[in-house]
Amino acid sequence: MGFLKEFKEFAVKGNVVDLAIAVVIGGAFGKIVTSLVEDIITPAILTPALEKANLKNLNELVIPGTAIKYGNFLSQVISFIIIAFALFLIVKALNSMKRKEEAAAPAGPSSTDKLLMEIRDELRTKP
Repeated sequence: MGFLKEFKEFAVKGNVVDLAIAVVIGGAFGKIVTSLVEDIITPAILTPALEKANLKNLNELVIPGTAIKYGNFLSQVISFIIIAFALFLIVKALNSMKRKEEAAAPAGPSSTDKLLMEIRDELRTKP
């Protein structure tokens, strides 16, 4: 019975639940980014290049005479850059909020100040 109790405590800890939520949200965010790259950015930026190559889709870009699909690779690189930039903006915003909270919180006395206050209080009690 101890094993099941220990597993239950582990499974419902905040870190595990937070991680599960992050994975689900990350999957949904990935679909949004994929759609952004494939449906908006690729057509807007790469359409002239694709038309010159007589292609309709970025994934059709291949090195002639080989099975190397560098177009798909380019699409994945663009997706990665967008995801990395979005995460950078999120982390930057979180760090900014954290710094504001730290600045707003009053700093407590240092260990030296505490020791000096204890000495002062002790001296006051002596005649």
